[in-house]
Amino acid sequence: MPRQQYTPEQHSVRLLKVGERVRHVLSEILTRQQVHDDTLSAHSVSVTEVRMTPDLRQATVYVKPLLGAHQDEVLTALRQNTAYLQREVAKRLGLKFAAKLRFRADESFEEADRIERLLSDPRVKRDLGEGED
Repeated sequence: MPRQQYTPEQHSVRLLKVGERVRHVLSEILTRQQVHDDTLSAHSVSVTEVRMTPDLRQATVYVKPLLGAHQDEVLTALRQNTAYLQREVAKRLGLKFAAKLRFRADESFEEADRIERLLSDPRVKRDLGEGED
């Protein structure tokens, strides 16, 4: 059977859809505490984003523990349970290959906070003309 060809637009939409499905499955597993790990059971973990590689063989999973507490412990626990999570994702989504999951801390909230602080600086407001009436 010939391999199905995708246009660049279809390919990127497909990556986003698969990434979102993986995010939902991981969120469900973690919310229902189906991973038998004391660290993961003790913390609420949000899966904020999943980015798939074009071949769908690797997924970078961005996570954030509730209130950002114990981030290193949670990441270590997730990395120790990667094999179980990969199997569950592949089984629940019916994927041909189990995507290799790579867990990363989601730094986007800290970055947004940093930008907000920069924009609220009086010197920046002056330069942007927001201080003038």
